[in-house]
Amino acid sequence: MGRGSRARGVIMKTLLLIGGALLLKRLTKSTTRWDHTRLVTQSLIGQKYSRDQASRDPDNYFNIRMLTCPAAEMVDGSNVLYFEQAFWRTPQKPFRQRFYMVKPCPKELRCDVELSSYAIRDVEEYRNFCDRPKDQRPLPEEVLGVNLLSCQIMVLLNQIHVI
Repeated sequence: MGRGSRARGVIMKTLLLIGGALLLKRLTKSTTRWDHTRLVTQSLIGQKYSRDQASRDPDNYFNIRMLTCPAAEMVDGSNVLYFEQAFWRTPQKPFRQRFYMVKPCPKELRCDVELSSYAIRDVEEYRNFCDRPKDQRPLPEEVLGVNLLSCQIMVLLNQIHVI
């Protein structure tokens, strides 16, 4: 009986040691700028409403629907997202449409993620972009080549700064 319990004790200590080492490795894993880029991209994707803000101060704010979906992935791995804003009662008629490019900041800048905004000139061509099948969507590359807006957002130490 002494031998069996001693063997179980050794096995239990070994398992605890291995589990502790795996947990320590997991907790100390550093995140990269690409990890932050993926996190920002996933946070932006989806449908969001300004309902709470509009209900607190209806004289100054409207209930706006913001819809963002993946549009393309660039050769360098940057994510391109389609973004539109519409009043919640007329989501099929967006009043603002943009493409966002989400990518890590260059190493020389002290930030993690850069978000560039591109204007869309032919709004009818891109209207309800997210609701269309992927093979019926116009390609965003033509927009990204010419319409860079001056608005860039950088994520610095978990804070968002607009430049």
